[in-house]
Amino acid sequence: MLSLTPKKNLSILVHILGWIMLCVVLLILSPLSWRMGEVSLPVQFWWKQIFLVSLLILIFYSNSGIIVPKILLRGKNYLYLLIIVVGALLFYGLIIYFEQFSLYSEKMHQVFNPDRPFNPKKRWLPGDVFQLLLYLISIGLSTSVSLVQKWQKDEAIRRELDRQRINTELSYLKAQINPHFFFNTLNNIYALTNLDVSKAQEALLKLSRMMRYVLYENQKNETLLSKEVRFIEDYIELMKMRLSSRVKLDIQIDEPKEDLVIAPMLFLPFLENCFKHGISSQKDSEIKIKMEIMGETVFFETRNHIFPINPDSPEAKENGIGLVNTQRRLSLLYPEKHRLKFGKDEANDQYWVNLTINLA
Repeated sequence: MLSLTPKKNLSILVHILGWIMLCVVLLILSPLSWRMGEVSLPVQFWWKQIFLVSLLILIFYSNSGIIVPKILLRGKNYLYLLIIVVGALLFYGLIIYFEQFSLYSEKMHQVFNPDRPFNPKKRWLPGDVFQLLLYLISIGLSTSVSLVQKWQKDEAIRRELDRQRINTELSYLKAQINPHFFFNTLNNIYALTNLDVSKAQEALLKLSRMMRYVLYENQKNETLLSKEVRFIEDYIELMKMRLSSRVKLDIQIDEPKEDLVIAPMLFLPFLENCFKHGISSQKDSEIKIKMEIMGETVFFETRNHIFPINPDSPEAKENGIGLVNTQRRLSLLYPEKHRLKFGKDEANDQYWVNLTINLA
């Protein structure tokens, strides 16, 4: 069974109301403006009005549904103009034929000029100009409607393609979590089983919770900020397993007080960057991670020392792709609602990141 959408129903209603208004003007208002108290219009007049409206409807939908899509929109402009001119001649010829067939001109002449003899070869020029003007209006309106519909269709296709492209791109960008983190963490947990079984079990529980977050929450467009915060805390706790006493951590993370939602795993690349570049086995270092939540705004900050990483390590081959991808995700997900700044503090040999996101 054919079903019509509300938008389609509204379009049909607009068309019906438009033709009703035209019919009212042609069939009722126009004749009423004449000397109705003095003359009685013949039935041929009303038949011609109906015939004229029927022709205009046929011209309108033939042009908008067939001629414009198949000829004008395919670049055949001269052919389109030729068809319009031939259509005007055909329209005028049909009007003349109908008037002759129905004796329209003779009957109208008898009503308005009963004292003068009727000349079938003489036509009323203003009436012919008015009818051709109606033809041009019908052509112009139908062409405009068809072009607008084409533009709307193209725009809808473009938006759908953009939506699919963005969804595909976001799916790819969300998958950029460093897999080496999981391998390193598993190795650390394995080593910890020989030293402290309870800590190894706790670490394994945190890793399991993180994996569940990555597999399930990361498939969604949004997740609760509280879950994202828990993921960050689990990540930091697991990273502590790799740290020596030379590394000082300054962690300040607010607990969300409302059911705020956020895109999953936005902060992970910045955290990875801290622990990848801010750790040294020979020198003292400090890593600062701060998240402050004020209303619907999240302020995130990291600061770490800069140490060269082993060029043979897998992390050295990433070339900062995580930060680039996060910038792209932020621009797609929070346009005009985020501010990201980062750079190097040469005086203190530190790298810093400041991110503000409005989740409203």
